Amino acid sequence: MTYKILIATALSATALFSSAQEKGTLKKRPISQPLVKHIFTADPSAHVFNGKIYIYPSHDFEAGIKEDDLGSHFGMRDYHILSMDSIGGKVTDHGVALDIKDVPWAGRQMWAPDAAYKNGTYYLYFPVKDKSDVFRIGVATSKNPAGPFKAEKEPIKGSYSIDPAVFKDKDGSYYMYFGGIWGGQLQRWDNNNKYDANAKLRTAKEEAILPRVAKLSADMKSFAEAPRTIKIVDANGKTFLEANNDKRFFEASWMHMYKGKYYFSYSTGDSHFINYAIGTSPYGPFVYKGVVLNPVEGWTNHHSIVEIKGKWYLFYHDVQLSGKTHLRNVKVAELKYNADGTIQTINAYY
Repeated sequence: MTYKILIATALSATALFSSAQEKGTLKKRPISQPLVKHIFTADPSAHVFNGKIYIYPSHDFEAGIKEDDLGSHFGMRDYHILSMDSIGGKVTDHGVALDIKDVPWAGRQMWAPDAAYKNGTYYLYFPVKDKSDVFRIGVATSKNPAGPFKAEKEPIKGSYSIDPAVFKDKDGSYYMYFGGIWGGQLQRWDNNNKYDANAKLRTAKEEAILPRVAKLSADMKSFAEAPRTIKIVDANGKTFLEANNDKRFFEASWMHMYKGKYYFSYSTGDSHFINYAIGTSPYGPFVYKGVVLNPVEGWTNHHSIVEIKGKWYLFYHDVQLSGKTHLRNVKVAELKYNADGTIQTINAYY
């Protein structure tokens, strides 16, 4: 009799668990907590400068704009830079590092930034729509990694779309990776960097739109070359179709090196993965290897990968604090490699 009661109780509990999952009422337990809670932050680009960790995120706020597939509701207007001495340590918000009103050419929507350092100067790279509502990439400079930053009077010539990520190669050269489809407008630019305001997204059977890369000039404020496409290919050397939306590029480029190989990671957008591919050149091609981070709560994800004191970490965001797609919070989790150099997939929740 007791045995039957236990079985019935277990079955009932399983049914309740499944029902809660289906209704979305079962709260996931996150592996990491938000780094800050007093403001909403997203798209964290992390770097180690002078032995300290600096994080360059987007700054979310409630803009009161109706949500759509172009991200119009992401109406960010400034950047706050965060820092901490070590993972798990106290996080400092250094206040406004750059405001849209101080960017002469800017119109609206300051999206995901990145930063770099060279010869005593820190460079903040940021996408923002110009006064014609076309995304361009700007650059601002400071002698302090936490800012404030002073923007150049014009965007980088030849730049377009969103999500700049700047990588320093082993020979001292710097490269900018960028691009994002849908609201990021990459579909408006062909492989020869020609603009068509009426260009459409690719259909399922067409080759997926490819991310871009350009080597930076010595002054770090201009491109040394015209942007090139980056090929992400499968094990047979074939690029992905738009139908392969769990593997193809959507936005959020990032580049890092591990044991002499180039790791290009990115977001798949509408299927919500952070994936990675490996190559032997900063220009690619990059062979798809798998998933870095499984989907998080919230529509978007955007990450960075950095080595800190001999360990590797993934910075990312979700919507734990707000439950709203456009009000996000940045987090960090340890990232581990397998012996063959592949990355162990991270689940953001238990």
